[in-house]
Amino acid sequence: MGNTFANREVCDLIFEDYATKTPFLNMDYANVSTTEITGETVFAYGGKGHPKRVAFSGERGGTLTIETQMQSFKLYQLLTGGDMSKSAKFMVREELTAAEGGTVTLTDTPASGAAVNVFAADDDCGTAKTATVANKTVTITGAAAGDKVIVYYVKDITDKVQKISVKGSSFPKAFTVYGDTVMKTESDELLPYKFIAYKVTPQSNMSISMSNNGDPATITITCDLMVNDDNEMLDLILEEE
Repeated sequence: MGNTFANREVCDLIFEDYATKTPFLNMDYANVSTTEITGETVFAYGGKGHPKRVAFSGERGGTLTIETQMQSFKLYQLLTGGDMSKSAKFMVREELTAAEGGTVTLTDTPASGAAVNVFAADDDCGTAKTATVANKTVTITGAAAGDKVIVYYVKDITDKVQKISVKGSSFPKAFTVYGDTVMKTESDELLPYKFIAYKVTPQSNMSISMSNNGDPATITITCDLMVNDDNEMLDLILEEE
C-alpha cells in the first residue's frame, strides 16, 4: 500500500458491553473522535554531567475522547451508569381562577403523598393558602369565585417518558469500542480506516449545558483506554481497496 493519507471525517462508533459482549450504543452522530496514546519514560543516569544512560518505558495507556452535539438518554446512561425507567415525578405550576365555593380544578391528579401549595396570583411563592385536595379538585379556604391563584404540585409522568436515575453508587460500565471512518490518500483514494479499543471506561465527569444563544451545546465523553485479559489495548486498521 505505502500511501500517505489524511483524515477529515469523524468515526462512527459502536459501544459493546465489555462484560456481556452485547451492543449497548450505536453512535453515528459524533462530531469529533480523538484517540490519544500515552506512556511514561524514566531514565537511569550515571557519570559526569548526569547523562541519561538507560530508558525504561511504562504506564502505557491513553484516552478516547468524543464530542457530540446530538444527545440521547442512552448516551447519558453510558456516561453515568444510571438506571433507566419509564416513569417519573415532576412539579407543575398552574395559574387558575377559582369557581363558586373557592374551588379550582387541576389539569392532573397530584402524585400520592405530594403536597399541593396554593398562592394568591399577586403573592407567588409567598404565603400559602389553606386548602384541601380531592383528586383534581382543590378547595381554597376563604377564596371566592373569580379569585386568581397559582398552584404548585408534583404529578406522576407515566406516558412516553424516559428517566435516568444517577445515585452516589452509580458508575459507568466498561465497554469495547469499534470505530470506523475513511482516510483519503494523496492519490485520491478513500480507504476504510477502523479501530478497536478493547476495554474503555468512560470518565464520570459530565456537563449538560442549556443556552438560548450561540452554537448548540456539545457533550464531551472521555474514556480511559485499558487492556483486556489478553493485554490488548488498541488496534488500528487500514483497508486497501
